[in-house]
Amino acid sequence: MEKRPLAGTDLELPVLGFGASSIGAEFRQIDLGDALKAVHVALDRGMNYIDTAAYYGRGMSELMLGRVLPEIPRDSYVLSTKLGRFAPAHFDFSARRVAESIDMSLERMRIDHIDMVFCHDIEFVDLNQIVDETLPALREQVAKGKVRYIGVSGYPMKIFTEMIERTDIDVVLTYNHYTLQNDMALSLVEPCKAKNVGLINAAPFSARLLTSAPLPEWHKATPEVREVAAQAAAHCKAAGTDIAKLALQYSCANPSFASCVTGSANPDRVSQWCDWLAEPMDEKLVAEVKEILKPIHNWVYVEGRPENNDA
Repeated sequence: MEKRPLAGTDLELPVLGFGASSIGAEFRQIDLGDALKAVHVALDRGMNYIDTAAYYGRGMSELMLGRVLPEIPRDSYVLSTKLGRFAPAHFDFSARRVAESIDMSLERMRIDHIDMVFCHDIEFVDLNQIVDETLPALREQVAKGKVRYIGVSGYPMKIFTEMIERTDIDVVLTYNHYTLQNDMALSLVEPCKAKNVGLINAAPFSARLLTSAPLPEWHKATPEVREVAAQAAAHCKAAGTDIAKLALQYSCANPSFASCVTGSANPDRVSQWCDWLAEPMDEKLVAEVKEILKPIHNWVYVEGRPENNDA
């Protein structure tokens, strides 16, 4: 699989990374054997960047990875996790919790260091705490050799521009903002280049919006957004393909992002994604789908505190 350098680090990432939220049963009840096999398939197919979080499955995702990673040479994969969000409404970005969370993640995954650690969904808290307390505490973990690089993740674009301006971070992880429906993450390309900050994209399917699968219960898409997305999916089906294939190829194609992260607890699905990436992207169909999606282009929702969202 093609790899790209991650700015601000000495890491190289595959264009498609494995998101481990699914193996924490975040989307559905899963078969544990299949979930473990999905991780192996991802690694075997070259998806050797794995992203997880303490939040996913409330520790389950990291525990599942702890069943796989100790058997694999540590220098053969890149791993990121997240801290600060521990349950849907429980956030703790204190310096003390940073140290505890790192140690717990290392223990769950049975490894001795983490390549990247992100402050998770920072739009839900006062960003001053992230700047003044959380990131300095993470730098202490870097000095101790437990973590290599640090960054932030979340949904609104505003949090990234503010963090890039105010802090010294190595990498950012944005989701749902570079897809067939939304290209707002392009606004981060130049600021990241200027500060030598790595840029990673996640969620090419926009939490199933750009697939033919039913949306999860928590999805915030409005009726209009759902209807327009369904029209785009139907157009792809009539053209003899799956909108998910086009969505994956499109989100992985832009070299401004070091990697595009998505995950599944279904090993056959993971293998299918890798097959799709080996095929040429239908540029004509991309243009047609973008035209259909134009009424909902860059539609977003409010996540976290209102002041942390774009005006």
